[in-house]
Amino acid sequence: MKIKTTPVKNNAKERMPTRRAVLEAGGAAAGLTLLGPITAFAQGADTIRVGFISPRTGALASFGESDAYVLDLARKTLASGVTVGGKKYAVEILDRDTQSDPARASQLAKTLINSDKVDMILVTSAPETVNPVADACEGAGVPCLSTIVPWEAWYFGRGAKPGQPSPFKWTYHFAFGVEEFAKCYISQWGQLPTNKKVGVLYPNDADGNAIRANLAPVLQKAGFTIVDAGPYEDGTTDYSAQIAKFKAENCEIFNTFPIPPDFAAFWRQAAQQGYTKIVKISQVAKTGLFPSTVEALGTLGANLSSACYWHKNFPYKSALTGVTGVQLADGYEKSSGKQWSQQLGASMSLFDAGFEAIKASANPKDKASVAKALSSLQTTTMMGKVDFGKGPVPNVSAMPIIGTQWVKAPAGSKFKFDYVITENATDPNVPVGAKLLPFNS
Repeated sequence: MKIKTTPVKNNAKERMPTRRAVLEAGGAAAGLTLLGPITAFAQGADTIRVGFISPRTGALASFGESDAYVLDLARKTLASGVTVGGKKYAVEILDRDTQSDPARASQLAKTLINSDKVDMILVTSAPETVNPVADACEGAGVPCLSTIVPWEAWYFGRGAKPGQPSPFKWTYHFAFGVEEFAKCYISQWGQLPTNKKVGVLYPNDADGNAIRANLAPVLQKAGFTIVDAGPYEDGTTDYSAQIAKFKAENCEIFNTFPIPPDFAAFWRQAAQQGYTKIVKISQVAKTGLFPSTVEALGTLGANLSSACYWHKNFPYKSALTGVTGVQLADGYEKSSGKQWSQQLGASMSLFDAGFEAIKASANPKDKASVAKALSSLQTTTMMGKVDFGKGPVPNVSAMPIIGTQWVKAPAGSKFKFDYVITENATDPNVPVGAKLLPFNS
């Protein structure tokens, strides 16, 4: 399936950092306690410094919940250094928490670049985190690799235009896109009989605008009737008008791309106002990805349809650490006492791809050399194959997105829900484990 993409203007208001935020960012850079062993070598010209930025607190905190475990594995693996071009280098990883604030994300990136003198930045999880960091790196001429943002929101949301040369020289991104979502949703929704009316709740942000411009038309072409309640601002608390519209149109399928707190507010109101009784498929993205956010919904979390960019049953190993998906998930559960989440594999894949590029560079201390290695990178991560030679546009490698569902865990399980794979249209190598159940089953 080839999908024509439309450039998207990010209408979300960009907040300027306050004096306090700048001071906090500087303080974080100066005084952060790094987790676990970092290096057995002294810092200097032979030390590769890599920044890692993600949201570990704030509205997007669920994305960063498992990052400490991945960082610990990466640091342990890299404690003895890496060899590039026959020369041994120490490795230092400097991790930073954006607190889910785009202005802080940008400031943290600039501090890593200007004060900490990093050689490359890895960044993950939502445009609010990734795009400002990528922009800071692009402006400063620092290699940056990112993931877990629909690539259209990353590419067009940062000013690139269809059919024109890429404006980006230093920033590269591997993630799913509209084509992958469309294949996944069409495959998943076709498993149940519905009236094919889809109530969509897309926010006025980089994700929502990209999905509205590109995914909705494809779904409509595939035979679904799209009932769009219109863009809304992140942080909205009253969804009565949108719910009334979906009820009036009898939308048996619901699709949304909100930040987690917004979906929780909407879904509880939808239940109170009777809309959830109509819904046969509730397909959520950007929320409903992690056990903590689904469990917080109580009984309203059962049978939510989702999609995964990584699952513990993916048939790929970590190129950096050598762990399998099951080993990564089991290790996290044993270490944290919490249920595994798909961000484990995504963050590990970021380190997989990032360090493969470093190893492939002629000189890991030369930023142009690392950026060149990124531009031609071909490797297999825990999420699947990354290939920047294929496109769909320059600087981007498209990745699969796989249909999933949260179902009640069997008796005796220590967790409330199981996360099962229900379709694999974008990567047939991924094993399907269950059939899609109606939301109201």
